[in-house]
Amino acid sequence: MIEPYEGSQVRESENGKIISYGVSSYGYDVRCSNEFKIFTNVHSVTVDPKAFDSKSFVDFVGDVCIIPPNSFALARTVEYFRIPRNVLTVCLGKSTYARCGIIVNVTPLEPEWEGHVTLEFSNTTNLPAKIYANEGVAQMLFFESDEVCDVSYKDRGGKYQGQVGVTLPKA
Repeated sequence: MIEPYEGSQVRESENGKIISYGVSSYGYDVRCSNEFKIFTNVHSVTVDPKAFDSKSFVDFVGDVCIIPPNSFALARTVEYFRIPRNVLTVCLGKSTYARCGIIVNVTPLEPEWEGHVTLEFSNTTNLPAKIYANEGVAQMLFFESDEVCDVSYKDRGGKYQGQVGVTLPKA
């Protein structure tokens, strides 16, 4: 269901303390990859979910992403998910980031959805904010039903099925 899977809570690396990831009490703390798309207004485009212009972003690869004040960035999880047909997954930000004014938003992972999860980071502060790659950024909570759903995300041919990398909006 999760690849790569960490069966315990990892709190330290060879370089010292990190923001934890892996299995938690009732969920799984995911890591952010080192691929980012940072919102920019350099090209003065309008953000339109029906006709998204990729010039709204600047691509960045690195261990630390700095999100400008009152701005936004997309990233993806290190982990690839395959959600079972009887499970709904909800994602919440980790308190370490929330207490710094960084909000993590992810839409629910529906039954039989699979892919890398696209992470949305909003920097609500008037200061630059750091996101650390390959460290914990959010917690996945899994809700198992005693019945399978009638129509899964896969059955519907969902447009984000099997996504890899940081995936932009699709109309």
